[in-house]
Amino acid sequence: MKEIIVYEPKEKLKPSGLIGLSDAQIDDHWNLYLGYISQVNRLNDEIVELVSQKQTSTLVYLDRKRRLGFEYNGMVLHEYYFGNLCSKCSPPLRGSLLQEIEKHWGSFQDWLDDFANTGKTRGIGWSILYMDPVTGQLLNAFIQEHENGHIAGFIPMLVMDVWEHAYMIDFKAMGRTDYINAFIANINWKTVEDRYDQGTERKLCIRF
Repeated sequence: MKEIIVYEPKEKLKPSGLIGLSDAQIDDHWNLYLGYISQVNRLNDEIVELVSQKQTSTLVYLDRKRRLGFEYNGMVLHEYYFGNLCSKCSPPLRGSLLQEIEKHWGSFQDWLDDFANTGKTRGIGWSILYMDPVTGQLLNAFIQEHENGHIAGFIPMLVMDVWEHAYMIDFKAMGRTDYINAFIANINWKTVEDRYDQGTERKLCIRF
């Protein structure tokens, strides 16, 4: 393994001027995203070095492999998350994705309630609207930490962080419900619809 990608922050994804989510909250959250990028790059460097030293059976190597899913998903999910937030930049959901949501849940409000309630699951993690690109099935899923619970091959349409670090500056530790309402008020539906369109073509969603 002689060459590996070095990841860099995607500054264009950083939102500002959101309704109910302060720039101070976003700045603090963004710094955590930067930390995941740093850890991914560091892990990759260490793994390459251990491979070159033929240390792939050591506990150090195995520990670095174990950490990859946590750090990589920490970086990737935050890119989806920041990318589907925007201040007054898109109209409400409409078109083919709305039709599919109504098909699966009966109404947009029923889906939204389910998505929000998924995010209220006790524990740290994420609420994600997924699509199965093979069947078109839509699913709201709770992902524990960053890496536990993903469904192989499913594509994220909408990603909401519900770790306390996503809202503690604005809403304190017990303010998840108010935070979820603020998140919903700032969804960039154009981005979500673009992800859906890419998914229906069986393409992975572009994160940035």
